[in-house]
Amino acid sequence: MGHAEESEKVLTSGAGVPLPSDQYTKSAGKYGPLLMEDFAYLEKSAHFNRERIPERVVHAVGAGAHGTFKVTDDISHLSCAKIFGEVGKETPLFARFSTVARSKGGGDIYRDVRGFAVNFDTEDGVWSMVGNMTPIFFVRDPIRFMDFIHSQKEHPEKYWRQDSMWWDFWSHTPESVHQVLLLMSDMGAPMGWRHHNGYGSHTFSLINDKGEHVWCKFHFKTEQGRKFFTEEQWQRLEGVEPRWATKDLFQAIDDGNFPKWTMYIQTMTDEQAKNFKWNPFDLTKVWPHKDFPLQKVGVMELNRNPDNYYAEVEQSAFAPHNVVPGIGLSPDPMLQARVHSYADAHRYRLGVNYEQIPVNKPKNSEVNSPYRDGAMRVDGNYGSRINYGRTSQAYPQIDSKRHPELSYKVEGAVQRSDWGAEDDIYEQPKMFLDVLKDDEVERMIGNISGSLGACPKETRERQLGIFKKIDEKFAERIEKAMEGFEAPKLEFTPGKE
Repeated sequence: MGHAEESEKVLTSGAGVPLPSDQYTKSAGKYGPLLMEDFAYLEKSAHFNRERIPERVVHAVGAGAHGTFKVTDDISHLSCAKIFGEVGKETPLFARFSTVARSKGGGDIYRDVRGFAVNFDTEDGVWSMVGNMTPIFFVRDPIRFMDFIHSQKEHPEKYWRQDSMWWDFWSHTPESVHQVLLLMSDMGAPMGWRHHNGYGSHTFSLINDKGEHVWCKFHFKTEQGRKFFTEEQWQRLEGVEPRWATKDLFQAIDDGNFPKWTMYIQTMTDEQAKNFKWNPFDLTKVWPHKDFPLQKVGVMELNRNPDNYYAEVEQSAFAPHNVVPGIGLSPDPMLQARVHSYADAHRYRLGVNYEQIPVNKPKNSEVNSPYRDGAMRVDGNYGSRINYGRTSQAYPQIDSKRHPELSYKVEGAVQRSDWGAEDDIYEQPKMFLDVLKDDEVERMIGNISGSLGACPKETRERQLGIFKKIDEKFAERIEKAMEGFEAPKLEFTPGKE
């Protein structure tokens, strides 16, 4: 059957039920939280998490290490989280860095977004800070995430990664252009795991002991200095040592040259959020530092390599729903979707009892969950304790004083909508472009043209149209750099050099 005939079909669920939407999640009001009744999103996400066996669907290539977080500045007036309890307090942690697109066995120094995930083992349980090396992302509606990742993976017929796939997706998704510019800048090819920043990326919340909250962004600034490969450098080095970043991190720790990152936060009140120029929960936007300055919190240090890669790195699991008392979520749709998505992926990849695996198991807090049984249950399964709540028998109780929950107002009609359609998606990318030096812009143009130039004419023109809305001269320079460009063809005759 031809591709044209496919376009005449109706998109359905696996049960053959016509889907209400494949591009917009259902929310409580245009800017409100997502609804669990949105089966179109949940089924798409759940199926996506089960597409690979047994590696991670994304972030498959990575490295990790143990370390500590030490508080240097007091923010106890903003958060009652014990990890921030007092200056000088130290908390053990495990961190994992990763690339997004390639499968296991791939290199770790090519141009790609890097994952930045940390499990802090606090007295109130594990806090998972799961972010990236960039403060933003390509999409803001989670139902588009699976499509984005598919565009970064292998072609379903040819089964190799192709520039035309990701530019095809990006050129149909203008909201991605901010992250595209960051990826195609020097920032897209960091010199190993030690030399890039980390960001929570999403908007979170901090809650103090009075139940008051502020919205929050987490930043981790590398103390090793930000360093980046040129396109030629990483391509050449990848042929010599494709796992250079992992070796660099391991060797630094082994030599006692412990890498460090300084944690900062940005905070925003409800009133500031209402009057903010952009939607503060839009993952494609940043909060300008001049309006919301960085506040120092502490220092993260990595000081111990894993004893066994599989046991500690491959089996490590980071779940955004793990927010300890004093830290909360927000109405960010991408964050709310990850609350379901990550834990669902872990249950598939590692089993329903993945939190009992030693690298994931809390060590500074006691676990008394309502979860019983399941494959690979390796503890006492809570022995003879009754297995249901609402009982007069002995059973763990809720401590609401220990865990003040985030409370905020939500109103609006339940609907699917392109909630960012009215936003200016080009102003922040222009702001980013304006702060770059001439040589940085020149390299970015070379990176873009070398990749976009390999795409069909219609894709190039569609993406150039997006770039023109940011800066016409910038787009013209890219267009000129692509003139006469033809994608290189691989020619190989067995037996000949």
